[in-house]
Amino acid sequence: MEQSKRKKRFRRLGDVWHRLRKNKLAMVGLVIIVILIFTAIFADYLAPYPYDEMHLLNTFETPSKEFIFGTDNFGQDIFSRVIYGARISLRIGFISVSIALIIGVTIGAICGYFGGKVDILLMRVIDIFQAIPDILMAIAIIASLGPGLSNLMIAVGVAAIPGYARIVRASVLSLRDMEFIEAARASGSSSARIILKHILPNCLAPIIVQATLGFAYAILNAAGMSFIGLGLEPPTPEWGAMLSSGRAYIRDYPHMTLFPGLVIVLTIFALNVLGDGLRDALDPKLKR
Repeated sequence: MEQSKRKKRFRRLGDVWHRLRKNKLAMVGLVIIVILIFTAIFADYLAPYPYDEMHLLNTFETPSKEFIFGTDNFGQDIFSRVIYGARISLRIGFISVSIALIIGVTIGAICGYFGGKVDILLMRVIDIFQAIPDILMAIAIIASLGPGLSNLMIAVGVAAIPGYARIVRASVLSLRDMEFIEAARASGSSSARIILKHILPNCLAPIIVQATLGFAYAILNAAGMSFIGLGLEPPTPEWGAMLSSGRAYIRDYPHMTLFPGLVIVLTIFALNVLGDGLRDALDPKLKR
């Protein structure tokens, strides 16, 4: 029985992968993300210089063989800083999404399954949070906690909780009265077991898509806060902070903002098209 379930699970994963492979744009996004992950892991070996090493005789260098992306006002190699920045940005995205996912899925599952006063109370709190734009909520949190990597990830993660809570609640509401859930209740399964074993596995498709797209928004919001001075501070090689430090010299030395900006655009593009591709691949209506 267990082996049969495992085979069905692998078959479903194979079907999803087969449909995803047909989406060429999504595959391009997947390749870009894999390259970014590889870059983040092996940044120490790929970067030609330490991210904080200063070449004081080579400040404001334009792109050349020695400095592929040029140098900044401190003579730091921009190419090396962009590579190390992948490590920072991906960490921010992963941990922020994890925070939002754990809390948002928990709230959404509780509200959708139990309903009643619990649903009304928690969803009104979510409504209050959702009435404030994500970036403003994150700015308020980071302003109260102070700048720093940990606080930045907490701020971005907390600001994204309402989106996950609403998506999971809607999915749970559509599942909780179905026959297999009634059968689980009749067999004496606890509410926690029903939610964890029967309901949430059937909500994975929208959760995965939301997490993929949320990863992009987390990186973008973190870059935005670093740009306005509420994120990471120099010499930490975060892409938004690099944009912020280079904007004072954008007229004379545009390369200081061009390359970090292009990497941010490329990363957000890759995550968005991959999220769209996963949404289509996980959609049961597209099964053939």
